[in-house]
Amino acid sequence: SFTISLRTVDNITVMIKLRPGVSPSCQTRVKNDIRSELKIKPGENVTFTFTCSTPEKYFIMEIQKNIDCVLGPCPFGDVHLYPPGLPRLNRTFIWDVKASTKAGLELRFSTPWLRQIEPGETCPDVVSYNINSCIDKATVNIGTFCRNGSVSRIKLLGGVVMSLHLPWDSPLTTSGFSIANRASIKRLCIIESILKGESSITLMSPNYPLGFPEDELMTWQFVIPSNMRASVFFHNYSLSNCERKEERVEYYLPGSLSNPEVFKLSDSQPANIAGSFNLSLQGCDQDAQNPGILRLLFQVVVQHPQVDENVTHLVDLSKEWNMTVTIHFEGWPSRIPLMSEPICLICKNPRTCDRVLTLVSGAVYKISFLCKDLSRLRITAEKGISCIDIRWCQRKIYSLLVPKVITQLPIRLHKFIWKLLAPDLINIEITSPSLKLQQHVPEQRCNTSYSYSIVSATPETELNVGVFCPGGSIEKIQMRNNITISLKTFGKGFLNESNHQDLKMSFVPHIKDECTFTVSPDPKAKVYLQTPNWPYGLPPYVSISWYVIVPSKQVAHLGFSKDRMGIACETGRAYVNIKEETLGAEETVRREDELLPEPRNMYHDFWVNVSNCKPVDKTQLTLQFWVTFADKQIDLGVIIAVVAGAGVLMAIGLTVCCVKKKKKKSQNPMVGVYNPNVNTQMPGKQGLFTKGRKNNESHVYAVIDDAVVYGHLLKESNGSVAPEVDVYRPFDGPIGSLPPSPPPFSFRKDIKHSPNTEEPLPLTDTDHDTYTFAHQKSGQSEDNGDTNEKNNADTSTSLLENKEQDDLVE
Repeated sequence: SFTISLRTVDNITVMIKLRPGVSPSCQTRVKNDIRSELKIKPGENVTFTFTCSTPEKYFIMEIQKNIDCVLGPCPFGDVHLYPPGLPRLNRTFIWDVKASTKAGLELRFSTPWLRQIEPGETCPDVVSYNINSCIDKATVNIGTFCRNGSVSRIKLLGGVVMSLHLPWDSPLTTSGFSIANRASIKRLCIIESILKGESSITLMSPNYPLGFPEDELMTWQFVIPSNMRASVFFHNYSLSNCERKEERVEYYLPGSLSNPEVFKLSDSQPANIAGSFNLSLQGCDQDAQNPGILRLLFQVVVQHPQVDENVTHLVDLSKEWNMTVTIHFEGWPSRIPLMSEPICLICKNPRTCDRVLTLVSGAVYKISFLCKDLSRLRITAEKGISCIDIRWCQRKIYSLLVPKVITQLPIRLHKFIWKLLAPDLINIEITSPSLKLQQHVPEQRCNTSYSYSIVSATPETELNVGVFCPGGSIEKIQMRNNITISLKTFGKGFLNESNHQDLKMSFVPHIKDECTFTVSPDPKAKVYLQTPNWPYGLPPYVSISWYVIVPSKQVAHLGFSKDRMGIACETGRAYVNIKEETLGAEETVRREDELLPEPRNMYHDFWVNVSNCKPVDKTQLTLQFWVTFADKQIDLGVIIAVVAGAGVLMAIGLTVCCVKKKKKKSQNPMVGVYNPNVNTQMPGKQGLFTKGRKNNESHVYAVIDDAVVYGHLLKESNGSVAPEVDVYRPFDGPIGSLPPSPPPFSFRKDIKHSPNTEEPLPLTDTDHDTYTFAHQKSGQSEDNGDTNEKNNADTSTSLLENKEQDDLVE
């Protein structure tokens, strides 16, 4: 049995009642009276028992002491847990202290002091304090606290309701706080925290997460050694709708010439504060119809001064355009660091520091770091490139390089993002002229210090082109729509490899496919290529092409990693097309319901195209193929045939040379040779000669007119007869059976024509004999065609067939 004896002077009431939600299978028994609830008032002495052996599972106990400091003296000093001898139940001690608003009460906590927790959070030892301030009839919840913290004192205006919650098995025998009287503090409360060494504390405004009282003022006092540095971070806040005044925070900072320093809740709060300081929260007069909520949750971090706290780093973004640089903690923004983690701060100036700092292009910054381990910080940058004037865009090549202003910082680059915006009918081309790109596939993984993730996006769809790294075979990627390229680093090697970046970008005319790759593989390597959006499959109706360049002295071997596409089409058809880039090449086409082509040799540059349909549910088009190279093999029979052909050609050439040389010797110096094979008949004039030798052409001569032959004779002649040169006179005498002799050379002479001299009339058809001479002139020839082919079966063949000839018909 248990006996509780309460003195009247103590003004204590004890209430034992069932825990909420528990069935009344256990009762209290006072003498013969069984009750589910027992109340013991001041001045009573009650002995009772429980009807079960484990009453802590069913009952809780409240011990409330009322203290009136308005009508009587206050029992200042340590607060004791009274009465003794209570049953081991979950219990709550409540001290309800009434005091005038003209005076203040101070709750002073013994070490290890208190730590404020958020609503719903529990303390590790399940021992908690709850503090409420009572002004007139209004009650404000100052907060809930656990033991082992930095909150050493809380000063309150007016009365206070203090609660201590203890579990049934707690060994705690003292309250851990005392009450003292103080003068009016002229504000809702003052919470004092003592921070020794490197530490962090989280605090909340009264009534959090509900609203701070209207037009109220409260203060947090932070006692910090002067050799330490403190920084304030607002993690969660909201503002009410003010009719008058403005919600704000005010700081009293050591060494400041402008105390109090006023900040908005949306501002970056002071950091790198040397020593103790005060922070006050001021409310406003709220709109009665729509008051809103003013609340604040913030953190104060205390650190040792950093070794390089006075070292600044120049970040010159004045020449950059449309770029942001964010310096942040590792894991940002998806991971929120625990408040117990060591803090790394980035400072724009000595008092403006934060865990995350964003710098924008067009300005110059001097930043410093408050961080023991800079390896816990990262940089994420983003740059936008868009085309406004198409005529200018298509002539410009952009280098997608990480600026040196970023790589020179002592912070590791996590990611650099380029957002490329192309206008309608203009596409984007990515090239890597020297390094080339390698697609990251399971059979060919990237092992470089950085990689590129390329995504093609429209407002409706997004195509993950793939992950690529330098040192591959892809020279060029052409894509439609807007493109996002993300460079992501791995390890510290990027600082050395960043000097060799060669990724470039340009705007190009419209392409028919969603994406086109130009591949120029290393002849000694096996190249794996796969469709974008791996492993989730190509979007419906998307077409992708690869253009593979084959070296002239090699042959490519093309094969697919599986024998079928592995999809079924709901609408449309899916195709794989293969075609060599050569005249007359046949195109290989396979549908989704057919086997993919067997591995084959490709002797010229070739195309591989994959076009998707709309697949049925749960089927996706994913294809991978590979390309290898080998030297071209020349057949032995072909070599023998080529050598034999060359020998035959050489023999023919030697024979022709010998014949020509022999003929040249035999024909020199033949002059005035009779040619019996020349037909003197005019084309189309059959029957012109009616005499007996009209068909034997014996009257036709071939004459070489070379002045060198007879010139010396003419010069030596003393005769009075002037020779006629180049004049043919028809023969008017009778024609016999023997061919006439040609006129002597001495009777031929040049005829000079004046400009007004008329051309001689064409010859008329007569019965006179006509002679034809072949007159050779240097550098001149005239082709008479086959003028007599139809009229005479004989062909005209000159004995001087190896020389050019002119046929003069007069």
